[in-house]
Amino acid sequence: MTDSEQNRLQETHENTKPWYCWGPYLSERQWGTVREDYSSNGDAWDYFPHDHARSRVYRWGEDGLLGICDDQGQMCFALALWNEADPILKERLFGLTNSEGNHGEDVKEYYFFLDNTPTHSYMKALYKYPQRAFPYTDLVATNHNRSREEPEYELIDTGIFVENRYFDVTVEYAKANPLDILIRFTVTNRGPEAAPLHLLPTLWFRNTWVWGYDDRRPVLTTVMDEPGQIATEQDARVIHAQHHDLGDYWLMCEGTPELLFTENESNAVRLWSVQNSTPYVKDGIHETIVKGAQGKVNPQGIGTKVAAHYSLHIEAGETQTVLLRLSANRQEMPFTNAGELFNIRIKEADAFYDAMCDAQSDTAQAVQRQAFAGLLWSKQFYTYDVEKWLRGDPAEPMPPPQRNRNIGWRHLNGADIIIMPDTWEYPWFAAWDLAFHCITMGLIDMDFAKQQVLLLLHEWYMYPNGQLPAYEWAFSDVNPPVHAWSAWHLYKRDKSITGKGDIDFLESVFHRLLINFTWWVNRKDAEDNNIFEGGFLGLDNVGVFDRNMTLPDGMVLEQTDGTAWMGLYCLTMLRMAMELATVNHVYVDMATKFFEHFMYIAEAINGTATDDGGLWNEEDQFFYDRISTPGGGKLPLKLRTLVGFIPLLAVETFERELLAKVPEINERLQWFVENRPYLPRLIASWQDVKGVQGQSHYMLALVRGSRLKSVLKWLLDPQEFLSDYGIRSLSKHYTAQPYELHTQYGDFTVKYDPAESSTGAFGGNSNWRGPVWFPINYLLVEALEKYHQFYGDELQVEDPTGSGTNLNLEQVAIELSRRLTSIFLRDEQGQRPIFGTNMTFQNDPYWRDHILFYEYFHGDNGRGVGASHQTGWTALVANFFERTWKAEDR
Repeated sequence: MTDSEQNRLQETHENTKPWYCWGPYLSERQWGTVREDYSSNGDAWDYFPHDHARSRVYRWGEDGLLGICDDQGQMCFALALWNEADPILKERLFGLTNSEGNHGEDVKEYYFFLDNTPTHSYMKALYKYPQRAFPYTDLVATNHNRSREEPEYELIDTGIFVENRYFDVTVEYAKANPLDILIRFTVTNRGPEAAPLHLLPTLWFRNTWVWGYDDRRPVLTTVMDEPGQIATEQDARVIHAQHHDLGDYWLMCEGTPELLFTENESNAVRLWSVQNSTPYVKDGIHETIVKGAQGKVNPQGIGTKVAAHYSLHIEAGETQTVLLRLSANRQEMPFTNAGELFNIRIKEADAFYDAMCDAQSDTAQAVQRQAFAGLLWSKQFYTYDVEKWLRGDPAEPMPPPQRNRNIGWRHLNGADIIIMPDTWEYPWFAAWDLAFHCITMGLIDMDFAKQQVLLLLHEWYMYPNGQLPAYEWAFSDVNPPVHAWSAWHLYKRDKSITGKGDIDFLESVFHRLLINFTWWVNRKDAEDNNIFEGGFLGLDNVGVFDRNMTLPDGMVLEQTDGTAWMGLYCLTMLRMAMELATVNHVYVDMATKFFEHFMYIAEAINGTATDDGGLWNEEDQFFYDRISTPGGGKLPLKLRTLVGFIPLLAVETFERELLAKVPEINERLQWFVENRPYLPRLIASWQDVKGVQGQSHYMLALVRGSRLKSVLKWLLDPQEFLSDYGIRSLSKHYTAQPYELHTQYGDFTVKYDPAESSTGAFGGNSNWRGPVWFPINYLLVEALEKYHQFYGDELQVEDPTGSGTNLNLEQVAIELSRRLTSIFLRDEQGQRPIFGTNMTFQNDPYWRDHILFYEYFHGDNGRGVGASHQTGWTALVANFFERTWKAEDR
């Protein structure tokens, strides 16, 4: 049993069994996305709002509540609920749009991803469904009327969960084989009185037949008992699904629920006051259940959408269970041994995670496992053909000519399973987020992680000039170039486990990244001085002003982070080339090229040759962005932010043994040393040979020696960046003394905001002016470990600054990892910092162990802020647990 999930992974990756075919690939939100926006003004939220979602057909995907679909999103299954109080059927999660929320878009529901295995052989999730009428209007109105200085108004604040008047609705999926899935709904009434619940498991086809390309319509039908033929030997209703690509499937529903059939077609009467093409439309089941309307579902038992209607009466504290089975093979005894199969899959999941989860305590292991679950539940089907989207469909009206979003990305055409940042708030890929997702995915499914790294480097995503698409709101925005780092991380981990590096993967990703690297060099170094720009670079509002905007009068913003990211990019490509050169000497030339480019970047950022200081400020001992004027003037923007620490990330160590295998590199490096005498301090870092435990290492880094110590002094100062829960994104110094910049073009002020943003910059739902963010913290921890590989105990710093406690940099990295994991663990008072002052989450036994993985965290108290299901890159907490456990084990 210990190896059962590993065996399934092997079968999947060897293409012997399609365990990936079905999974949690159904989005939590398709409405309000760019793909569904055909407006003239690009307002995706208003063009397809939540109010339309129950009645209007989606063009580019589907959504549902804790559902599943096949890997092309053609047939979908999800949960629908009604409590006899809500004005609409609960088929999908509700949340505020960007303009409705006082801090941008935000889901206003409580749901938790509790378990999942890499092959989705077992999955479990929980939704808390109120018994009172859902406060849609109250949530919108109250949040809209709040200022950006006030907290968000959450569902729990409305009082709807008072007296525990809600249902815990748990859904579990267990695969008998890749195309045979048992489904179990477990509903518990947590309230003090009996309450009704309508449970409607729903099966439907994504509408692919109305757009004018392929009019083949799949069909769902009731399987009726015929003379001499038994639909099933157990009490069950059976639905037959027929699809031209998927083939035949059967959904077997325990008991004798009423089957409600309709079509996945828009209700044009409700939406646009024009005649419907069919009497049975997408919201027909809603109309039947909630409004009691007649004639809204097909009495012939046929359609493209069907729900099995279970009308339950659940006593206080009672639990009821409903079983279903979705299978490519018709089952005569569908629920025999169903409980046994669930128990087996749960034990197999336990065995898989017990064998690899590194968290030492049961509490920490539970958090780590939920992080893995959230990451796996975030795998979503994403399809988008930009050319078709811009041109419009043959059977639809011509789109407005004013539409120009992503107009230069007509080549982009994806239909893939991708790990999304957040299944509701960000149900679309983001390039640099995905690189971090792969780091955690590599702990549990290395092959899938490598596939994800390669995905955006394919020609149907990457622009012909080498640019990677950022995210669907603006593919041309620029994210930090971390794909190379992610790929190299996966390669090293895979090699350490298997004993053999995946050279094919490394070579493939290296060649594709060469194109992307060239794009960066050609497009983001405006003055050809190896100081790079890049715009906001994923850090949204971190700058004094919007770093995406073009500066007036020919001025250029020279960015510390853009330059440092390129330094990291060079070092990673150098390390890859050296590895590849051990099997093919063709790569020696590439290794030398990246070494030289790194040296020029190091010279530029440090100002070694020009004597202008580069982006380093000698007075403050810190790195700043600066404005370069056409006349040669340089104006540093002396704002202490996380940007000033990005140069720390550009560090790489090299084993002496590796260089011995490729002597040509040493020869060429020596030439560079002799012919570039103005770089002696930087080159010395290559010549020095230090290490720990008898291992000899060379090191290349943008920051070293006294500058390294100076920057770490800022990093580890509790009054500046070091909080109890990680490294802040802006110095706490600016709480009492906000930074001010006065220019002829305007006045700018930046203050320390430890939680939600107090400005509307970049939509107002993101904040890099104080909170703790996991991705940069993770890179900092990894960089500290590399520095320790080189310096060992020779380099020690005060941690925290001013404490008198000196630690080596590995110890600093471990201590920082502990601070980050402590966000999710109970403190001495039994409180989890992530939950802040929410006493229901802190103390209620039905809430307190269900972890949310927020987008970022309060810079002073660790409270979760922003998107609540960001697993996503906050799943990196699993990697931090691994680090702390290994440190304690040594």
